[in-house]
Amino acid sequence: MPQTPLLKTDRLVLRRWRYSDREFFAALNADPEVMEHFPATLTKDESDALIDRIEAFFEQRGFGFWALEIAETGQFIGFTGLSVPRFQAHFTPAVEIGWRLTRSSWGHGYACEAARRALSFAFDDFGLAEVVSFTSSTNLRSQAVMKRIGMTNDPADDFDHPLVDEGHLLRRHVLWRMAAERWRDQRSRR
Repeated sequence: MPQTPLLKTDRLVLRRWRYSDREFFAALNADPEVMEHFPATLTKDESDALIDRIEAFFEQRGFGFWALEIAETGQFIGFTGLSVPRFQAHFTPAVEIGWRLTRSSWGHGYACEAARRALSFAFDDFGLAEVVSFTSSTNLRSQAVMKRIGMTNDPADDFDHPLVDEGHLLRRHVLWRMAAERWRDQRSRR
């Protein structure tokens, strides 16, 4: 597998994880507001284990959730990138795009900027035909990002997440899609 590239935008760097990210990532995953649309916050051990899984995924697939930092300051603000869902659903197998950012970095356009760069990698460099994204139906902020980056939602695709307990408020998920052709068409119009 080729070495995973460092990705850049005008304001951001998407890079592999460093040991020094672990403390900041644990704080992000322990923040109830950041984790509002997940079944639970994560402990430090769970957060570290997630980084370990992400890094192993990079080694296996050549892509993953990149650590995200502000280029000018080097400040860690979360992650953005690509993964393969660990469950079966009507749309799997698939590659998903996702993000998780610190509260202080919300409202600056970082999620959209980083997601567009990750989509560029997925389609232009990695040659994927489609990328999906999903979140709980209550997560309007992430759905707004999905819409802003040009993904589309067909309510017929929405689903009950099999890893969330039946009856849980977060079980119902919305599925958004982006095909490579749509990505290229959007870029040609910019």
